Amino acid sequence: MPWKKHLLFYIVYLLPLAILAGGCLQQTVIYSALPSEKILTATSNAVGENDILSAVAQIDLETFNGSRPVRAVLIIKKPSYLRLELLSVIGVPDFFLAASPEKMSIFIPSKGEFYCGQPTSANLERFLPWPINIDDIVMILTGTYPSLQDKGITYQSYHEQNCLRIEMISQSGCSQIIWVDEYNKLFKLVRKDEHDQEIYSVRYDHYQEQSPIAGKITISMADGVTSISIKYLDIKIEKATDLSIFDLPVPANVKTIPLD
Repeated sequence: MPWKKHLLFYIVYLLPLAILAGGCLQQTVIYSALPSEKILTATSNAVGENDILSAVAQIDLETFNGSRPVRAVLIIKKPSYLRLELLSVIGVPDFFLAASPEKMSIFIPSKGEFYCGQPTSANLERFLPWPINIDDIVMILTGTYPSLQDKGITYQSYHEQNCLRIEMISQSGCSQIIWVDEYNKLFKLVRKDEHDQEIYSVRYDHYQEQSPIAGKITISMADGVTSISIKYLDIKIEKATDLSIFDLPVPANVKTIPLD
């Protein structure tokens, strides 16, 4: 019968072509022959070790207590320098954070409180709703991926939809999965602990020609609720000449509260 001939033609000739054309249905498209390590290195050079990234950003916080949109000033230098100023409604900062490899200082003017201690994730979590260390935050906000601290990292990669999926596994069992799109831009990151449990994930979106990093970066915690979305409104990348911006002085007549 004629309809049977048409069906046979579709199965034998057209269906394989449809599968090859649909990138989301197969994982054999090769975008680059470079090793995984070199591809990841290529995605990490937008902000160099000797650069300072400064930006005004719209930050949207989601927690169990609800949503909180704020504007902020961010100043960042790899590997672990961070300054964050949360702006109030009238534009005057009411939260200052300055971190370097040696210390972290936080000043809350409305409360007259100045805190100082080690730049640990536990200390940071007392003020901001994410248990991520400063090093990881700096790397993420400069548009790249955080490193695994252990030695002996192994890499596995294969193509998934229109992305290259790269798995990094440390000797301790901690791991992360990174997706790089067909334009060699970071698309997604998932960090896991030594028990293969997800800690957090990151999405990199809104790439613009005039900016070397993602215009929007969203960090989502594994609890399914807590997240922070950073949308860059204005961004500058300049050579680092003065690191004093990452040292927050104690205001006059304000007592220092130790964090450790």
